Amino acid sequence: MIDEAFLAGDLTAVQEAVRKAAAAEIMPRFRQLAAHEIVEKNGPHDLVTVADRLAEEHLTASLTAILPGSVVVGEESVHADPAVYDALRGDAPVWIVDPVDGTRQFVRGEAGFCTLVALAHRGELLASWTYAPVLDEMAVAIRGGGATLNGRALHAGSPEPGAVLDVATSHPDYTTPEQKRALLGLRTEGVRPRPCGSAGLEYLAVARGELDGIAFSWEYAWDHAAGLLLVAEAGGAHTTVAGEPFRIAGGNALPFTAARDAATAERIRSLLAGG
Repeated sequence: MIDEAFLAGDLTAVQEAVRKAAAAEIMPRFRQLAAHEIVEKNGPHDLVTVADRLAEEHLTASLTAILPGSVVVGEESVHADPAVYDALRGDAPVWIVDPVDGTRQFVRGEAGFCTLVALAHRGELLASWTYAPVLDEMAVAIRGGGATLNGRALHAGSPEPGAVLDVATSHPDYTTPEQKRALLGLRTEGVRPRPCGSAGLEYLAVARGELDGIAFSWEYAWDHAAGLLLVAEAGGAHTTVAGEPFRIAGGNALPFTAARDAATAERIRSLLAGG
C-alpha cells in the first residue's frame, strides 16, 4: 500500500530524481550520439538510444529508493521482458517511466522530447511528472491536487465557441485500418488535425490550453499515464472511442482522446466513432 502521507508530503525528491537522470544520462548525449548508440526497435519511427536505456536504469534505482516496495514499468524494461507490464495489474505501487519520450526528436537534435514518470496503484493514477530538459520545464500533477508547470498552476480552459479545434493525432504507421477510418472522422470542418510529436509534450500543450485535444491509437502506459493525469488535473477530460475512461493497464477501445474540457473530448470522441 501507498502511505497517504507519501502523497501528501514533499514530492520534490521525485522531481530531483527526474532532473538528475536527465542531467546524467540524457543531456550529455543530446546532439552527441554516435551511430552505434541509436537502434531501431520496430521500424524507422521506433528508435532507442543509449540515453533511453541508461536514463531508465537511473530512474529505476532512484524511484524505488524513494518509495520502498514499489516497482517500475518502463518502456525499455518492457521491451526486454514484456511480462514486466503485468505489474500494472498487481498490488505494488508502480512507477511508469518513459525515459525519453520523443526519441526521434532527440536523435535529430531537436528540443521536443521529455522524460515522463507517473505513479499508479491498482490502476489508479496518483501523481505524474513531465520534464522537458532542453526547455527546463517541469510539469507536475497530483491526484486531487491540481497541475503545475514550474510551480505555476495549469488550467486547460475551453476552446472559444466556434473556434477550429487543433488536434494532434497518431502517426499513420501505428494505426490499423479500422483506426485509420476512425481518425478520418477528424478530417471535417471545424477540426484541424496534425501528426503528433512527443506524446508527453502534446498532453502538456493540452493542459496549457495551447492544443485543444489529442486522438491516439496506441495504449502503452508510459506514453499516456503522466499526460492523462496532467490534463485531468488541469481541468481536462479523456475518453475512449467507446465512451469509457482510458485504463492504463490496457484493453481499451481505440482510438481515445484527451481534451481541454469534457465537451471537447465528447466532440472528438463522436467524430472518431463516426469515422
